[in-house]
Formats: sequence, C-alpha cells, structure tokens
Amino acid sequence: MRNSSSTRHHTDQAKLLFAIFFLLSFPAFAQVEDKRLLLVSIPDHRLALIEDGEVKKIYPVAVGKQSTPSPTGTFRIVARVVDPTYYHQGKVIAPGPHNPLGTRWMGLDLKGYGIHGTNTPQSIGKSASHGCIRMAKHDLEELFSMVKAGDAVEIRSERDAQTAAIFSTGEGSPAAETVVAQNAPASVSEPVGQ
Repeated sequence: MRNSSSTRHHTDQAKLLFAIFFLLSFPAFAQVEDKRLLLVSIPDHRLALIEDGEVKKIYPVAVGKQSTPSPTGTFRIVARVVDPTYYHQGKVIAPGPHNPLGTRWMGLDLKGYGIHGTNTPQSIGKSASHGCIRMAKHDLEELFSMVKAGDAVEIRSERDAQTAAIFSTGEGSPAAETVVAQNAPASVSEPVGQ
C-alpha cells in the first residue's frame, strides 16, 4: 500500500511541477511573435509601422485618387513578392524600371490591392494611385524586410484621435497608442493594382 501511495505522490508532484513550468513558460512563448500593424492614413498620405503598440517608423505614401480610391478597413498581408510582374486589363509589364509596382509587392487579402513601389516617385505624398498604397523604393524595401504575411493593414479614410496623435508629431518621434487590429477575411491577392 505504501508503494502505491508513494508512487501516486510522486506522480502528483510531477504533474504539479509540469503545470507550474508550463504556466511560467507560456507568457514568454506568447511574446516571441510581435504584433505588427501597418496603419495608413489616407488624408495624411502616411503609413505607420506599429509593433506591439509602439510606432516604429512613419513613411510618406501615395494613396488612391478620387476616381479610384484606396479601400478602407482592416486587411491582412497575404503575399510578398520581390520584383513583381504587373498585370492589369490585359497589360503585362515585367520587373524593371518601367514596372508601376516597383521592386516589391505586399498583396492584401482584398484581391488586386497592395502596398508596392512605383515608377513615378513624384506621386508619393499625393492621391495618385489606382487604389493601392505606393511607396518610395528605399522606404518600400525597408518596410518589406520588416513585415510578413499575416500582418494587419488598417487603411483609414478619416482622421481620428489615434491617427492625429501618430501622424501629427512628425517623423522624428511619433506618439504611439495601443492599436488593436481586427481579423479580415482572406482571399488571394495578385499584383495587379497601382
């Protein structure tokens, strides 16, 4: 009887130690993956990279023109392409200096829309695209290296307290607020837009 009781006691201790180890380890494991959000303010013509609620970088961007506005809402990056090929209304443009997508494409879960470069850098800071978010080459390539598929993208058409706080402080020291991204439905995104 004593052996059975002793074995049960050791088993209970082992289970308790495992549970304590698991609970202490879980928060560290959960924090390994950063929560990233790309917040785009259409009226400010800016994009903020936000990680774990902290603004890391702000970039000037071009957004959709009045006749082809940028979509608004919460999306996800579903595709990342280096040197994309441009497809639009039967037109195909291979990677290179004449490609309107530039050197990188980050496709959203809204088919045909994404964040990409441009072959018209003078459009940055303006409402000039077919709805996509355009970036200068250096900025795009830097951002591309920091984001991954699954990261959230929020595109806002109006200023609110959060965008005012983030984008009013200038590029040197942006004010960060905690940002909570919502899930958006996923679909395939191919590099077609501008």
